[in-house]
Amino acid sequence: MVDLDTFADKVLEMGEELDADHPGAKDAAYRARRSEITKIAKTYKTGQPIPHIEYTQIEIDTWSTVFNKLITMFPSHACREHQYVFPLLVQNCGYGPSTIPQLDGVSKFLKDCTGFTLRPVMGLLTSRDFLNGLAFRVFHSTQYIRHHSKPLYTPEPDVCHELLGHVPLFANPDFADFSQEIGLASLGASDDDIERLATIYWFTVEFGICRQDDNLRAYGAGLLSSFGELEYCLSGKPEMRPFEPSKVAQQKYPITEYQPVYFIAESFKDAQMRVREFANSMERPFSVRYNAYTESIEILDSKEKVLRYAQSIKSDMLTLVDALEKLA
Repeated sequence: MVDLDTFADKVLEMGEELDADHPGAKDAAYRARRSEITKIAKTYKTGQPIPHIEYTQIEIDTWSTVFNKLITMFPSHACREHQYVFPLLVQNCGYGPSTIPQLDGVSKFLKDCTGFTLRPVMGLLTSRDFLNGLAFRVFHSTQYIRHHSKPLYTPEPDVCHELLGHVPLFANPDFADFSQEIGLASLGASDDDIERLATIYWFTVEFGICRQDDNLRAYGAGLLSSFGELEYCLSGKPEMRPFEPSKVAQQKYPITEYQPVYFIAESFKDAQMRVREFANSMERPFSVRYNAYTESIEILDSKEKVLRYAQSIKSDMLTLVDALEKLA
């Protein structure tokens, strides 16, 4: 059995240097602020309240610009699950144009909705570490914000991307299950399979399109947090393909420009089953399951563990049959 603390101790920390082409690379004040926030994230331990960040007025103004731009597009471009949850975040988590929500309150909201929690992180993780976190229903989130000179552009995830793009969907049970499925598939996977799963994650959780009521809607956080690409992805210009994980996993993609190809999921449950089928085709030394009661991963590598798992499934099936008979 692997618990969250054991996993968290292995998370890779990123350095605090910015790429030369980052909008804030030559801004000493911005770099110092980034360093301050990432050091706060470094002190976090599982089970503690997520540290509160006192955002500056410049940071709030940047958030406000992004927030006000995106909310004009959500009604026509975002999937129904995102549209349903967003007002709840306004009501319960302080979402609005004049305040940057705190991760601690948002994490508690998600925990109540789907069992997902947020964990502050210094920056980008390896694909393996990031995907492994999803298996525990943990999403690693930044707390710093993009540079104020380009509020509608960021070369990396920031708090706008996390809170406006990712968080609303993690409050939806079907999407949460789908995301965790990718994480579970990553446990014990080879480096090559991790790369394939990361590509599937890219074209779904980050840049996914779904079909709803004969219309296409965005559900990927990279789209829902980018005014320009959110408009572009449903403009009819890019190529649309059906979501087939074995094909998606081989698709090359650009990082610094709009995607030329998007993949359409028929539903989050359908996407989850397709990812599970893909994971079953991978060569892994064991199977795993998530125990929601202990919030840990059980490695099914012995006959005794498999039999115990089968007994729990049998008990759940009896409960299901009884419920169905009472509804008949």
